Amino acid sequence: MFGRHFGSRFEEKWAARHGWRGHFGPGGGRGGRHGLGGSDFMRARRMLAQGDLRLIALALIAEQPRHGYQIIKVLEDKTAGWYSPSPGIVYPTLTYLEEAGYVTAQAEGAKKLYSITPQGRAHLEENRDFVDAVLDRFAAVGEKISRMRRRDQRDDERSNSGPPLVRAALENLRDVALKRLEQEPEAEPRVVALLARAASDLKDV
Repeated sequence: MFGRHFGSRFEEKWAARHGWRGHFGPGGGRGGRHGLGGSDFMRARRMLAQGDLRLIALALIAEQPRHGYQIIKVLEDKTAGWYSPSPGIVYPTLTYLEEAGYVTAQAEGAKKLYSITPQGRAHLEENRDFVDAVLDRFAAVGEKISRMRRRDQRDDERSNSGPPLVRAALENLRDVALKRLEQEPEAEPRVVALLARAASDLKDV
């Protein structure tokens, strides 16, 4: 879907002149730095591998004029830090969009503010399905990471609560139970029953 516009004559000339292939894949940013897996993460990576940051940047500029660093920040926020393209990827992308006539750049000191052009909006609408799919997937990834972080925080709070001797005893119980299950997986019903009995006995202490 995305590849149909990648091989245009303008793109080929631009890439040759700037020595930049323009193809954006999993290695183009800091994506995956959390070492996370799962279908949402893999689907997002596949979309990026098949496509390019150009349309995503164009879509964000269509929402409102943006600087390059704002595009990086928006993508980082949408994915809870999972995907943050480097300036070395974003700024050549913006240069391409400007030279293609899809955006205009207005100097603001040392920075440039990029705004979409009518030609850019038309190009974006031709590829709207792809853009929406990637942004929806980014939102799903960001939500999943946020849930994982909240869960980890709750686990940390639980593990650090209570008297030290009680925490040590609970950690020892957990380690012993997991080790037993590792050595004898079929013992799971007995282990669960023992843990349930211990919980019941504690209620009567």
